[in-house]
Amino acid sequence: MAETVEGYIEKIVYRNDENGYTIFSLTHNEDELTCVGYLTMINEGEFIQATGGFTQHPVYGEQFLLEGYEIKEPEDAYSIELYLSSGAIKGIGKALASRIVKKFGDNTFRIIVEEPSMLAQVKGISERMAKGIYRQFEDKRDMRNAMMFLQKYNITGSLAVKIFQEYGQSMYDIIRENPYRLAEDISGVGFKTADEIAGRVGIEANSDYRIKAGILYVLIQANGEGHVYLPERELIYRTRELLLAEDDAIERQITTLNIEKKIILLEDNDQRLIYNAIFYYMELNVARMLHDLNISYSYDRDELNNRLGQIEDLTETVLDEQQRTAVKEAVCNGLLVITGGPGTGKTTTINAIIKLFEAEGMSILLAAPTGRAAKRMSETTGYEAKTIHRMLELSKLIQGEGNNFTFERNEANPLETDVLIIDEMSMVDISLMNALLKAVSVGTRLILVGDVNQLPSVGPGNVLKDIINSHCFNVVKLTKIFRQAAGSDIIVNAHKINAGEQINLDNESMDFFMLKRNEADIITAVMINLIKNKLPKYVMATPFDIQVLTPMRKGELGVERLNKALQMALNPASSEKREKEYHQGVFREGDKVMQIKNNYQLAWEVKSSYGIATASGTGVFNGDAGVIKEINLFSEHLFVEFDDNRLVNYSFSQLDELELAYAVTIHKSQGSEYPAVVLPILDGPRLLFSRNLLYTAVTRAKSCVVIVGSDKMVKFMIDNKSEQSRYSRLSQQIREISK
Repeated sequence: MAETVEGYIEKIVYRNDENGYTIFSLTHNEDELTCVGYLTMINEGEFIQATGGFTQHPVYGEQFLLEGYEIKEPEDAYSIELYLSSGAIKGIGKALASRIVKKFGDNTFRIIVEEPSMLAQVKGISERMAKGIYRQFEDKRDMRNAMMFLQKYNITGSLAVKIFQEYGQSMYDIIRENPYRLAEDISGVGFKTADEIAGRVGIEANSDYRIKAGILYVLIQANGEGHVYLPERELIYRTRELLLAEDDAIERQITTLNIEKKIILLEDNDQRLIYNAIFYYMELNVARMLHDLNISYSYDRDELNNRLGQIEDLTETVLDEQQRTAVKEAVCNGLLVITGGPGTGKTTTINAIIKLFEAEGMSILLAAPTGRAAKRMSETTGYEAKTIHRMLELSKLIQGEGNNFTFERNEANPLETDVLIIDEMSMVDISLMNALLKAVSVGTRLILVGDVNQLPSVGPGNVLKDIINSHCFNVVKLTKIFRQAAGSDIIVNAHKINAGEQINLDNESMDFFMLKRNEADIITAVMINLIKNKLPKYVMATPFDIQVLTPMRKGELGVERLNKALQMALNPASSEKREKEYHQGVFREGDKVMQIKNNYQLAWEVKSSYGIATASGTGVFNGDAGVIKEINLFSEHLFVEFDDNRLVNYSFSQLDELELAYAVTIHKSQGSEYPAVVLPILDGPRLLFSRNLLYTAVTRAKSCVVIVGSDKMVKFMIDNKSEQSRYSRLSQQIREISK
């Protein structure tokens, strides 16, 4: 039988903000009692009535284990003063709390709620401060009531706060009637979380709300897989598998969502295609804006040839016919695509284009999707290149708008440039392309550069490939491997892999090696030896600069297992390094980490050697890599310095956005270049182990590639040209607009 205790919270010893787990001392019958349980929004000084039972901890002695609790407002002067002096109300310390209670006694709370202006009679409180105390008091009361209500449905403290901040007092009706709205409105809440809440509230499995939410969830999941839409048949199948609902019920709600304009239905030959509405209009807008930029310009052929000759003399380079064609097309077209594999002279071509336009007095902007790609573009061109997000001037989130974000540069405030060159276009998804094109005025020359044979973007769409396949724009394909590049087996083998030709794995190369091993543990041990002892001197880099790339997240040679082994070898535990346990692993000072989701409101700053901030902004993005510089266990914060010297402060509650990065998936390596790449290749899903996956991995290396594992699997990957198809209609949209 449950026991009941009541008293004042004397001290909160520990609180986990994620799940509300709290250890606190309670003044109970003039004794101090240690209590443990899951509580939300409690403060020192509050009076609670708790139910549960006493237990004996082997180290800490007697404790009271909470099963439930109720917060009661303090009623006597002593309790009220204790509460006010606890810091629960900002601006009220012990001295001021004492003066307030001395003035109003047992009536203090009534005065705060009903006659807050009277607080100004207390020395140190202005009328403005009195209003602030009243607002805080009411907000805390509303928040506390909300927390108690949501706790009944097993909603965690951090999620409960988000729900209350989003909806306020209307949350009660939303939770009872349609909790699926949470999945649409609140960042971090997915369909499954909302579905669990709906089940606890008592909403039936065949509810219209549930089926509509399930359909939207399936479309969002498809977007996460790279699809812009789904065929109706596949959408119905996936929704039926998720909800165990009848097809006709799903079809009815597809019609309803279409009427509500949350989805778009498109007839395409003998099938219907279904878009999340936002992605339909993104795709349509991208097609229209690309078409509008595709303007033709006249030029004098002889004069242009003379200028190209001058640039060749100035830069001491000789352009081949394909490169000269690319430069000429850049001059006479508003939109140009330049594509080619490694060693085909893309950088030389870009530099010639820059020199040509610069000589004409035209302004030029350079950008790439990631910080690493932008940094490499700056190094190879000698001109500043920014990330696309930074160039578009990402603005902070407005409170309460969930995942929405805006760019300062858009159709109303376009980029001020004559020429815009974007590198690593294979990484650009439909959402980023839409935002980019909004900021490009008609009349600006747009030059898109990328390797169409790389893996597609992590986000939805097949932008570069679709633009090329539309056959509506000028595309120059660079295919010649230049002499200096032909001396690198990395580049030669990359082109062979792309062409489906088998490569030589006899280790006679100076930069491409195959170490045949057939057991996962042995492969891991070999990689650790390479990274710690062999490769750093060979490529003149640190072990941290050498990157393990793997096809998979799970499995014996997946990211999760390899990172633990590599962390132990490269950054072992030490009394000099602070660490933080998180989920199934540990973050440690000095660890190599990666951001695994876009966070548009995470603040960063760049500091000088004197610790003075020289630049600041917001936005840390999926794939950004850095090193943990400091872990503060007292303030519960972790500091990461990213590759471009941006320092970011993470609270412990944000650590789900980071993971160790000693090993990363090949998909996550897009846009990056490493001195040496180590590839563990043994076994895995045949669909995943494809030619373009291996091609992408090999082309990430600058000086050395080492494959450790099965040569048979390498040969299989080269033969396996199958790619996971994506549902995207950008090329068709472009053709329809260009008719």
